[in-house]
Amino acid sequence: MFVKFIGVLLAGLVFWAVAAHSSDGAGHPRIYTVKRYDTLWSIASSHYSGDPRAAIYRLEERNDLAGDVVQPGQKLVLP
Repeated sequence: MFVKFIGVLLAGLVFWAVAAHSSDGAGHPRIYTVKRYDTLWSIASSHYSGDPRAAIYRLEERNDLAGDVVQPGQKLVLP
């Protein structure tokens, strides 16, 4: 009985591995080009709902920013 269970489990695993495929559900990353007079606060509040502080933190983490200063022309990946 145990051998049959292992056989069925392995067959299911092989079927799942063959049938599985990658998902494009995440989509392409959104790139934002910083404009003159933009701040992280203005970018976060215009692209995300809720508290902008959480979005600012995610922007800093995603783009490896050391501080909150951004330059015009700089490209940011929006999380």
